[in-house]
Amino acid sequence: MKPQSLKKYRPFPPVGLPDRQWPEKSITRSPIWCSVDLRDGNQALAVPMNVTQKLELFELLVKIGFTQIEIGFPSASQTEFEFVRKLVDDGLIPENVELQCLVQAREHLIRRTFEAIEGVPRAIVHLYNSTSPLQRRITFGDASREQIRDMAVDGAALVKELVPSLPDTEINLEYSPESFSDTELEFALEVCHGVMDVWQPGEKTPMILNLPATVEWTTANIHADQIEWFCRNIKQRDRVHISLHTHNDRGTGTAATELGLLAGADRVEGTLFGNGERTGNLDIATVALNMNSHGIDTGLDFSDLSGAREVYERCTQMSVPDRHPYAGDLVFTAFSGSHQDAIKKGMDLRQDENGPWEVPYLTIDPADIGRSYEAIIRINSQSGKGGVAYILDREYGFDLPKAMQPHVGGRIYSLADKLGRELSNEEIRQAFFDEFVNIEHTLVLSDYELDHHDVDPGQVRCRAQIQYDGKSREATGVGNGPINAFVNALEDLELKDFKLSDYRSHAIRHGSDADSAAYILLEKEDCAGIWGCGVDPSIELAGVKALVSAWNLLRRMD
Repeated sequence: MKPQSLKKYRPFPPVGLPDRQWPEKSITRSPIWCSVDLRDGNQALAVPMNVTQKLELFELLVKIGFTQIEIGFPSASQTEFEFVRKLVDDGLIPENVELQCLVQAREHLIRRTFEAIEGVPRAIVHLYNSTSPLQRRITFGDASREQIRDMAVDGAALVKELVPSLPDTEINLEYSPESFSDTELEFALEVCHGVMDVWQPGEKTPMILNLPATVEWTTANIHADQIEWFCRNIKQRDRVHISLHTHNDRGTGTAATELGLLAGADRVEGTLFGNGERTGNLDIATVALNMNSHGIDTGLDFSDLSGAREVYERCTQMSVPDRHPYAGDLVFTAFSGSHQDAIKKGMDLRQDENGPWEVPYLTIDPADIGRSYEAIIRINSQSGKGGVAYILDREYGFDLPKAMQPHVGGRIYSLADKLGRELSNEEIRQAFFDEFVNIEHTLVLSDYELDHHDVDPGQVRCRAQIQYDGKSREATGVGNGPINAFVNALEDLELKDFKLSDYRSHAIRHGSDADSAAYILLEKEDCAGIWGCGVDPSIELAGVKALVSAWNLLRRMD
């Protein structure tokens, strides 16, 4: 922004709460949750959901565990009205779910809302009118404070008057001083007190006072000060549920909600994945999973977060960004080599799946929200040795020796760099096989067998048929094991110009074409050592093939 443009803006005034208490508090319990996906989220879509789509999303919200769901603005359109009626007429409302309907504080809209909710077992009529100086001046044509207050009070009175017309419906009132975030606090309090005087909430039947950050004008700490001030000054605090409804204009909707809970709020409104006007509403999944990561039971089940995302994207035709907290495709993915190495070590050390979660870089176990370990580490040219080792181990059962990991990683990252893109797991496996496994160039193993006859105890004789430079030769050797015998056979053919420095083998756990893998490190005086891998159903033959692989790879380096 150019300096001259800054003259049109001014800082947001602080609340002036020197003895604020919220900074010393912690979130220790879950709030009441209310999903507004079907109303606030829906009105923000370029193409609003039809009845079928809204019904599918409603069923998802019920499955997740929401017991308060704002299903629409039935006085605003026929589609909204028909959706409410479908839920009622088809008996689709669970006993524990309260349906919430938004309505402006205008008589004909309130009456239409009551027509819509007839037959709903439990309903919340969500009444609102804008209260901020900006709205009073621009939207309502310089309306006075008294006029705005009367609008809210008259609306609450009409709702109370109409309650007896629906004797089979338990009705509660929610009132929102819309644009609370930039309304004078003492005036917002005055309006809410006026509504309370009409509704007369009880200790066992508290009403809801929703304090929306309709526009996020300032930092999250000032929002918390506003909420704490209000909670301190509202009368009959035990007869109201203070509700938060944050937006994300400054990108701090989650922080504002969490600090608002510290400041004393009881209830949270939001949407799945933050869908909403402009930059969106609060993402309830993020706040709930943040609480889960601290061991707090929220009453919401996001154990199949990917499934919830799939329904959400289909119904809303919106997309969850790759870096969206918890739900994005890349949020449990490490490309950085140091991150990959730390994650691999943390995962390898886990013994008790129900023990404390202590894995570097991962705040929660991806499996707890239905995410796969497959996506934790992905490989591009920026990755490290631990990442490739993790993929080969977790996906294909190859437990590479630690000293071999830089050799394999370097080759595979070079391939990613050459291609200029991320490699798939299968491409990583194929590159590993192409570069290190059962390599046959100058030396080819055609046949191999062991013989224990006519040798000293603890010794074996190998008879191998090999091809060297395209010519068949027979190799025979005696040693203290299959590999040592083959090394001695190569020495007899004057093909041993190396030192065997390391050998490892194991059974391949899963996802492989064979049963055993072996790894051998060969070294020469005039060049760095090289690792080769052998794969075969026989663990003995796998070792011999690993030796042949390393022998050929040494020649490639010459």
